[in-house]
Amino acid sequence: MTKTIVAVIGCGTIANSAHIPAYVANEGVEIKYFCDIRKERAAKAVEQYGCGTAVEDYRVILDDPEVAAVSICTPNNVHASIAIECMRADKHVLCEKPAARTYKEALEMQKVQHETGKTLNIGVVNRFNKGVNIIKQMIESGELGELYHVVVSFRSHRSIPGLGGDFTTKAVAGGGALIDWGVHFLDIVMYCAGDPQPKTVSGQAYSKLGKDMPNYAYLNMWAGPPNLEGSYDVDDFVTAMIRTEGPSITVNGAWAQNIGVDEMYIDFLGDKAGIRLQYGKEFTLYSAKHGSLLESTPKYLQNNAYQEEIDQFIAGIHSGEKLPSHIDTVILSSQIIEAIYHSSEEGREISLLEQGVLG
Repeated sequence: MTKTIVAVIGCGTIANSAHIPAYVANEGVEIKYFCDIRKERAAKAVEQYGCGTAVEDYRVILDDPEVAAVSICTPNNVHASIAIECMRADKHVLCEKPAARTYKEALEMQKVQHETGKTLNIGVVNRFNKGVNIIKQMIESGELGELYHVVVSFRSHRSIPGLGGDFTTKAVAGGGALIDWGVHFLDIVMYCAGDPQPKTVSGQAYSKLGKDMPNYAYLNMWAGPPNLEGSYDVDDFVTAMIRTEGPSITVNGAWAQNIGVDEMYIDFLGDKAGIRLQYGKEFTLYSAKHGSLLESTPKYLQNNAYQEEIDQFIAGIHSGEKLPSHIDTVILSSQIIEAIYHSSEEGREISLLEQGVLG
């Protein structure tokens, strides 16, 4: 069997924990390039995985006709530009979440995907999670009745990543807790609810606990250590109300809050039954029957969602199948996130019905 030649652009945490191992485990794939502006990270990947060539400039990949597909695992500020160049160079693309820093950038990515016909999937990996897909099937089959509202909570005590680095610099990341964590939670809701068109958004984003960087207290810091010479101009707490053509959605999310309780769940409220999904874990079904209240926690064989995502990406390149993570569906989350930020900045509700989304 002829193998699909791929390249990984950006060799940081998500590449090494998810993308690269999944490609290595796929017998139909050969990794030809590891690319990173810090060449030592690319070289480390070559040594660790025993394949490929380390390069600093992704344009080497663009010029190689053997490369059929790329994973983009870079900071958010170059997602759009690299994805667009790759598609125009005849490469299929899996770009890590979020699609881009802004809705405008995401729309341009979508436009180029339509022009080139190349695959453009976004790394909303929960769409490949077995538990999430069971919930989606339960909603579609009517087991919850009318899904009228969804509650989203992603709140942590003190979990700002890499204080003063890329994650906390708006020009690089596009935002903070909302665009980093919130994109996953909102995408699960949209996916399970059938990707309903958002109508209005009202939100408020706060940048509070991380602004005084020298005095920010914490127990651990992923993507650290802190860089006190860097920037902190992103949100560490966000709240929002979203109306869609399906259910309404409320959101409360925080990288950091002065409450020492973490909450990572989604509540799907139907008029026949409800579901609480603990993010990354199992879910519980609540219902009533014969005058009694019922509670059950379904058991199922968990899957490796990242492996499923990569395997379906590669298979879809050859079959032409449009996956649930295609830019045409995922772009709704970009639209909602930007509207929340605009609502916060302008102090008013934002209508989305007039904004353009390509079909």
